[in-house]
Amino acid sequence: MTELLLAVDIGNTETVFGFYELGLSGVGRRAEDGLLAHLRLATRIDRTVDEIYLLLRQFIDARGLALSDGMVGVIISSSAPSATQAMIDVSRRWLAIEPLVLGRGLDIGLTIRYDNPAEVGPDRLADAVGAHDLYGGPAIIVDLGTATTFDVVAAEGDYLGGAICPGVMVALDALISRAAALRKVELVAPRSVIGKTTVESIQAGVLYGIKGQVTQIVADTEELIGPATVIGTGGLAELLAPFIPVITQVEPWLTLHGLRLTWELNRPPTTNK
Repeated sequence: MTELLLAVDIGNTETVFGFYELGLSGVGRRAEDGLLAHLRLATRIDRTVDEIYLLLRQFIDARGLALSDGMVGVIISSSAPSATQAMIDVSRRWLAIEPLVLGRGLDIGLTIRYDNPAEVGPDRLADAVGAHDLYGGPAIIVDLGTATTFDVVAAEGDYLGGAICPGVMVALDALISRAAALRKVELVAPRSVIGKTTVESIQAGVLYGIKGQVTQIVADTEELIGPATVIGTGGLAELLAPFIPVITQVEPWLTLHGLRLTWELNRPPTTNK
């Protein structure tokens, strides 16, 4: 029987669901290996357990997945604690599975070299797990989402920490909201770093700004750990990474991959083959 795992990454802005088929040979070469389907929803703390399940059910039916026969596990990473319990309740009530929650005593297979390991965001740990599995170390993960986060994995597999910056869209929204003469713009590359219109000037500032930010933080980090594989992930990775040459690998599903690996490392005894 096909075994399925539901990996859930609850972010501040979006929640991503990934349905993995377990036990496939060759899985691990890319983060999307074994990923049968994925769904991205806006994170909303006012959604009820029933609403979340119905949205999932509609997606599941549309993709022709038979979860009742093969679902063996659920693992959750959450940066939005207020939304965590609802997802736990969905797993318990509708899937009859006790979910694993990253950050609640789970073994991630890496040593966390943070002053207070409990402070590290679960999504950052999942990214580190996925990156180390795919690329080893040293590695620098650039997660381009609500925040732009940098996470560093040493050659021996230790999670060293990183940096947290305002995300591109957060910075853009703040700029627009505080400058009456400016307006929202499409996030595409301008003709030049020297904008010839207000729209191009904003685009230049945002895109060349994130390029410079990532390039400099990566350079400063590599001075400490040596040359590293730089991996782009997060909701904006595919849009922004081509504009940031220092990012050499793009893995949009890195967090889900790290969650899958963590579940397998902590697989409940009742689900063992």
